[in-house]
Amino acid sequence: MVVTAKGDDVDFVSRWFGPKVGVEEDPVTGSAHTSLVPYWSKRLGKQTLTARQGGARKGALSCIVEGERVIIKGRVAPYLKGVITLPEGN
Repeated sequence: MVVTAKGDDVDFVSRWFGPKVGVEEDPVTGSAHTSLVPYWSKRLGKQTLTARQGGARKGALSCIVEGERVIIKGRVAPYLKGVITLPEGN
């Protein structure tokens, strides 16, 4: 579930909760912003927006609407590194 509102120092803010899928709160959800950005773009009459997501852990995003595409930019912090090996025949 995502909740969103107009921001004070950014164009909009949001929070994403997914307890049914084992995620208490996601600090930055790119897939949610593919819907939020067009919504706020139309509402605010802007193609380039700034956004902030999260509660205790926050993330800042720069978002651009380009036709039917949404470009999302921001900083990342590595969380997990690993290797996945698939069995042969898959």
